[in-house]
Amino acid sequence: MNTSTQTRFTPADQDLYARAFQLLDPASEPAAPAAPAAPAPVSVILAAAPPVHRPGPVEKTLTDALAFLNTHGWAKHRLIHPEGARCSIGALRAAAGARNAAYQGAGNLLLDEARRQHGKQWEAIPAWNDSHTGPQVRAVWEAAIQRAHHLNI
Repeated sequence: MNTSTQTRFTPADQDLYARAFQLLDPASEPAAPAAPAAPAPVSVILAAAPPVHRPGPVEKTLTDALAFLNTHGWAKHRLIHPEGARCSIGALRAAAGARNAAYQGAGNLLLDEARRQHGKQWEAIPAWNDSHTGPQVRAVWEAAIQRAHHLNI
């Protein structure tokens, strides 16, 4: 086997290596006293994350009730339709789970919004619900949810 064992490297300039290492490691150079430099102005722009909205119990009840109506359907003239649809009171009861403060607050806000949009003659949610179309009822629900959101309740 004829394998050459001689290397043909060009001799390195040792001064070149020394200068390169001094540039990479400034601590190896003799330190000259430096004048204190003024700190550079720093411009910091913090992007604030938008606050996370946590719905209050009234807003949550209204939102859940409207979601229930979207899923199961809306009904007139009966609390619960045999096919599962509900009137506005039935949806509120399903969302609240009990006649608690959130249920009462949501019902009061919904009736107040119904009166704003359809006149002050409405004494109760069932009568209002049964006298209007689905889109009219939905518009009241959506406005009530927005009011609950803005009132943070």
